[in-house]
Amino acid sequence: MTDATSSGASPTTKHATSLLAADDRTRRRNAAEARFRGYGVAAIVVAIMALVGLVSSILYNGSSAFFQTFITLEVYLDPAKLDKKGTGDPEEIRKVTTFGYAPLIVASFEKLAEEEGIAVDGLTAKKAAALISKEGAADLRRYVRADVNRVGQTVEFKFLASGRIDGYYKGRVTMESAEIDNNISPEQLQLADQLKEAGLLKTSWNWGFLTMADASENRPEAAGLGVAILGSFYMMIIVLCLTLPIGVAASIYLEEFAPKNRFTDLVEVNIANLAAVPSIVFGILGLSIFINFAGLPQSAPIVGGLVLTLMTLPTIIIATRASLKAVPPSIRDAALGVGASRMQAVFHHVLPLAMPGILTGTIIGLAQALGETAPLMLIGMVAFVREYPSAPPEGFFEPAAALPVQVYNWTQRADPAFVERASGAIIVLLVFLLIMNAVAIILRRRFERRW
Repeated sequence: MTDATSSGASPTTKHATSLLAADDRTRRRNAAEARFRGYGVAAIVVAIMALVGLVSSILYNGSSAFFQTFITLEVYLDPAKLDKKGTGDPEEIRKVTTFGYAPLIVASFEKLAEEEGIAVDGLTAKKAAALISKEGAADLRRYVRADVNRVGQTVEFKFLASGRIDGYYKGRVTMESAEIDNNISPEQLQLADQLKEAGLLKTSWNWGFLTMADASENRPEAAGLGVAILGSFYMMIIVLCLTLPIGVAASIYLEEFAPKNRFTDLVEVNIANLAAVPSIVFGILGLSIFINFAGLPQSAPIVGGLVLTLMTLPTIIIATRASLKAVPPSIRDAALGVGASRMQAVFHHVLPLAMPGILTGTIIGLAQALGETAPLMLIGMVAFVREYPSAPPEGFFEPAAALPVQVYNWTQRADPAFVERASGAIIVLLVFLLIMNAVAIILRRRFERRW
């Protein structure tokens, strides 16, 4: 009996498989899974390398924009040049143009050559004064206009060095390139080295890059982001004040109160489609409606804010509706069960719980609007603007620039110094975007509720 059992069980044992030993099919499945994981890791590595390369390139090219070369000189504010009539009338002194201040800078270099022996053979005082930016005479004029009593005094003034001199100490200009450059000469670079040895020429942090207005193509060293930052700030105020109440109100109505019919289905489909429309289409819409039809001024933050509001609204409506849907139905049922009206249930219970998602969607929408360029170019914000807009509300209707458009403008200019400025502006824009996204994450974590 034992032998018969053993002989009958042997065929079954022969074909049985062990759970500890993988067959061919299991090995193929495991190999496919391992390959898929490898592809995913490789994709992440490639994405990280591309991101690191991009950020490194921007930081390498743009970090030097936050530093600028300055030349410190003692300037005698000669009354014979600034007050030719000798009346001492402040209004007459303020009328002196920048051409009247340029000889003062030349005279400062002549005095420096005599007293300190800082000079290069064959280099005249006028050529030496060319080391200073063409903005120097204008800066000196603003300095005197602020207090005309300074006329007749010898003041120590810190001038911006010219773009070529600044580029010399940042590696863009060399002695060899200066020999074939009409804007700089090797003798001027030698004089710059002497000024640096004497402690009169230094490269230091440049707050003016964040505060000054744009400059002409001949003065890249004087170009700044002040007007662009202020213009972007004004537009974000308009976008926030319009998109948040309109977007949230539309979302609440569509999600909580609107009847489900063909009309609301059409509205929802159009909102989803508008979120995917290219931004330049909104620029064309803003040009035709707000400027051509409504008569609003070109290159004004009010027009840019309205265009960006139209572009951002679909994103905020979709994000807000998703946040409202995420609130469990039991919250609504419980509120209605204790006698609350439908509006009380929404505004007292559902909306506060959905607020983290709403704030996150709003901030992300604002960050997207901050980086848009195409619609702003169509409404004229690509114009060259030197004057700062006034405080709101008047400033909303005055010409201004925007950060992304300023980057575009600088990349179109020939001087290599503007490439550095454009990369620096990108860094500033990225910092703003990182801050806004960080705030969105903090708000979501701070007010998030789990069920």
